[in-house]
Amino acid sequence: MKPLAEQAPAIHDGAPAGEGARVDSHLAEGETRTLAQDALVGLTRPQKELPPKHFYDARGAALFDRICELPEYYPTRTERSILEERAAELARLTGAVELVELGSGTASKTRVLLDALHHAGTLRRYVPVDVTEALVHECARELPREYSGLRVHGVVGDFERHLDRIPPPEGRRLVVFLGGTIGNFAPSARRRLLARLTRLLSPGDWLLIGADLVKDPHVLEHAYNDSEGVTAEFNRNLLHVLNRELAADFRPADFEHVAFFDRRREWIEMRLRARRAHTVNVGALGMRVRFALGEEIRTEISAKFTRTRLERELAAAALRPARWLSDARELFALTLSQPA
Repeated sequence: MKPLAEQAPAIHDGAPAGEGARVDSHLAEGETRTLAQDALVGLTRPQKELPPKHFYDARGAALFDRICELPEYYPTRTERSILEERAAELARLTGAVELVELGSGTASKTRVLLDALHHAGTLRRYVPVDVTEALVHECARELPREYSGLRVHGVVGDFERHLDRIPPPEGRRLVVFLGGTIGNFAPSARRRLLARLTRLLSPGDWLLIGADLVKDPHVLEHAYNDSEGVTAEFNRNLLHVLNRELAADFRPADFEHVAFFDRRREWIEMRLRARRAHTVNVGALGMRVRFALGEEIRTEISAKFTRTRLERELAAAALRPARWLSDARELFALTLSQPA
């Protein structure tokens, strides 16, 4: 899980964001909103589903921050520990002049890499890409103050649709995609995304991906079913988003949180299960959605990887793995690749 929400866009094409920074927004006013599209398609399927990027309004982002602090939820702190241990090595190896981050959020973990590249004397530009405009502006405002000589070129956009809006490189590039977010894509969509990421890279550039690893199913299921119920509230927050944005009348209490590890597909599924038979109105779509007792909406998949499978998928996207960086318990890994 990682925040990838689509917020109501404002247009600031090339807008000034402070000295040494600019922000371009590509979420144009009047463009078809993906939430409406996804709800129309996903809630009329035999197996109802919605993509996880719609979890993250302000409340959802705050709940996710709480999840990252829970003892059961290991991915965020494990990935950070790997970065802290290996950032200097990554800086030496890549010699990156610019760092492009997909789903940048507040760039909290990325600061570990920015520190290392800045200390190595190579860093010149940071390109945060996120659909949450306020977070991109925050990075553009704060980071040039923190890193002398750093320029920030923020891109407000959905990286599933706007990778072509990332500015041309100004030198050796390191593209980072952290948080295990690669696992939120079904296999076919993941292959397409990796192929598009390859096109961002020139010879000598690098791609760093964070991936959660296959492990004891008890550990995995415990991480998505915390004892405080924060993940359950995070899951149900999607219904609050639908109510607000699409004039729906979901009662979140009518749904229970379900999360389990699919051993055949090797991914976690999160679902919302109806506690009673009822009908929901989605006013903005003029749609009535019927739920039987026990019927479910799939809200997230989170694929877990083996080294062999991830490296095979990278190779299929014309990427050559160069480093595999994992923690001692092999809970999580960062893989560094170059164009083959």
